[in-house]
Amino acid sequence: MRWQLLELQDAYIAAIDDDRLEDWPRFFTDNALYEIIPKENEDLSLPAPILRCDNAAMMRDRVASLRHANIFEQPTYRHMISGLRVLEETGETAVMRTNYLVVNTSLEGSTSVYQAGIYKDVVVRTEAGWKFREKRVVYDTSRVQTLLAYPI
Repeated sequence: MRWQLLELQDAYIAAIDDDRLEDWPRFFTDNALYEIIPKENEDLSLPAPILRCDNAAMMRDRVASLRHANIFEQPTYRHMISGLRVLEETGETAVMRTNYLVVNTSLEGSTSVYQAGIYKDVVVRTEAGWKFREKRVVYDTSRVQTLLAYPI
């Protein structure tokens, strides 16, 4: 099972890194939660994410907005993940956490660390395979980087 969950994480980040954002919502159940929240808020139990989608339809709307409404330099992301841990497993559901690091390369060619943190995920087994029912992206710094329009 761990191998299948790692494959889910790898496929998820490949869709983002390869600019296949239209595939991004397909990694989630229809009623999934996706949010990006600073570690400080998480540690203090403050329910104030900087981005929240309550379902896959909201995620599809976000992609449509990124493609057609927003004007900005498109980022070139590369995600690295490590330390996937399955914390709980109950047959058709698993709770896991994975460390992540995202670097961004500008059009000029400079590469910098964009964000680091932890994915806190609840995944469920569906007929189509494992999908995220909840993905909470908890980033380590309290400073919000520019261009947080794209999924992490």
